Amino acid sequence: MRHQIAKLVKDGLYKEAAALYTHNNSASIPPSNFTFPYILKAFAELKAVSHGEMIHAHLFKSGFMNKHTTTDLTNMYMKLGLVDSASKLFDEIRHPSVSLINVVISGFSRNGFFEEGFRVFEHFSVPSLKLDSVTVASVLSACGNVVIGMQVHCLAVKIGVEMDPYAATSLMTMYLNCGELGFAANLFGLIENKNVVFYNAYLSGIAQNGVVELVMHKFKEMMELLNEKPNAVTIISVLSACGNGRCSRFGQQLHGFIVKVELEFDTIVGTALVDMYLKCGSWKCAYSVFGEMGSFRNLITWNTMIAGMMLNGQSGRAVNLFAELGSEAELKPDSATWNSMISGFSQLGKPGEAILFFRKMLSFGVKPNVRCITSLLAACSSLSVQKYGKQVHAYAARMKIIDDVFLATSIIDMYMKCGLPSLACNIFNQFHEKPNDPTFWNAMISGYGMHGQSEAAFEIFHQMIEQNVEPNLVTLSCLLWVCSHSGQVEKGFQIFRFLTVGHSLNPTSKHMNILIDLLSRSGRLEEAFELLQATHESSSTLFASVLGASQQYLDSELGEKMAQRLLELEPENPIPFVVLSNIYAGQEKWKDVYKIRKLMDRKGLKKFPGISSAAVA
Repeated sequence: MRHQIAKLVKDGLYKEAAALYTHNNSASIPPSNFTFPYILKAFAELKAVSHGEMIHAHLFKSGFMNKHTTTDLTNMYMKLGLVDSASKLFDEIRHPSVSLINVVISGFSRNGFFEEGFRVFEHFSVPSLKLDSVTVASVLSACGNVVIGMQVHCLAVKIGVEMDPYAATSLMTMYLNCGELGFAANLFGLIENKNVVFYNAYLSGIAQNGVVELVMHKFKEMMELLNEKPNAVTIISVLSACGNGRCSRFGQQLHGFIVKVELEFDTIVGTALVDMYLKCGSWKCAYSVFGEMGSFRNLITWNTMIAGMMLNGQSGRAVNLFAELGSEAELKPDSATWNSMISGFSQLGKPGEAILFFRKMLSFGVKPNVRCITSLLAACSSLSVQKYGKQVHAYAARMKIIDDVFLATSIIDMYMKCGLPSLACNIFNQFHEKPNDPTFWNAMISGYGMHGQSEAAFEIFHQMIEQNVEPNLVTLSCLLWVCSHSGQVEKGFQIFRFLTVGHSLNPTSKHMNILIDLLSRSGRLEEAFELLQATHESSSTLFASVLGASQQYLDSELGEKMAQRLLELEPENPIPFVVLSNIYAGQEKWKDVYKIRKLMDRKGLKKFPGISSAAVA
């Protein structure tokens, strides 16, 4: 029986192995001590909690409990998520083996109890216990930061497993997960006998860190130096890097390699290839690959294609694909499919279509997630479609998910942009204990600023500081924008000093631009120009802002400088000429007005006519 069950488990036939064990047990055929590791693994993979507990009772009654079965039982409980049961077993062992310690550490980490896993490691890190590379790999998954990871690295050196492929791969993965690319590169260089698994870990890590060129370089190096061929995991990492870096040419070369090694019909590789082309904007190539995959497509492939079509502005084709998926025999749209359609229409500025799919989704009994609802609210953020926003808000209230901070922030933002600050304030006040997330507060500050209610915006900021919510750079932008549009120069600089000095925020060029705009709007043009020169900014928006202020305050000298700078950036833009002409007209310098207009005629530039639009709600 042992050999039959072992073979079934090794082949991944867990149900068959469990059925054979149950049959033999009913027929009173006794299992051997070597049967249990395999059957325990089968029950863990099948998530069969009750069967696992029955085996535990049988082991206890039949006297099969020993250090090996205890390790296998603990591993099963950890895989089933029964951490308490695993911990009780572990606590009963006075002198646990290294294998059991490894199982417990990795089990705690797998279930999200990283601190507990690391405490076990610290407790049993004694000279008398010979830890191994598996211990190092297990505890690295429990490392919360690079400092602890480096301590584990030191242990790996001390016990002589730093160069072990398993430990080295785990160490490098830890450094990459912590964003320490330099340490990871040093370790990568130290390992002489690299294999495909080691390369895959490095390629995946640097791809996740966005170092696209290095991914391609290391992939080429791998092709030249290794006797082993890259596998599907390798290809997926490189395709991901190509998509994120929009490197379609290298992606096409990789496509050729995929065909050469006959991986084009691998579902995961094919899906990654489709995703790469879509991210590169080559939706026709993606569509072609998608069609060639045929029966090898799964629901993830369909969802990738539909979301990518929306991303590329091909909403009509996305709708056709959605309908085609609905007619498939085995596959049906899931919540991710519906969310892709709704989010896609929202991002394309088509709230009507987004709402239509939202209603269809509900009629099919599919529950939208918070991300879907927030994207829908973003599409409803205009006066013409505020009724849709209210409907989405009502749905969120009925589902009792209004307490979600991310969702509440989106509702506040929607009401502010729809011109309904009182309703936004109601949502804000529903939170008796205000969130520590500055985004929640920023939505109120920017919203009040948008409606010219500067004092209300400052009051929210004061509440934010009183409740020890740490402001961020967006808070600074919002407050400076409020000051700029309410003409409160001194208040703006006071807030700027308070947040940059008192809260150690490092202002960006965007914040300096708002300060320049603040000075310009208040008529302090010389100070605005001095600050502009000091920041060495070359933003057409900023020059246009100062140019507009020059027109308002009839400063032809500064207007000429700004117009010249703006024309250097946008030579075909007629606005600088028009504004300069208006400045001269305001000063009754008619000859200069005539010169400007002649110059516009010579360049073939015309002022764009103003337009108005109306939407029927």
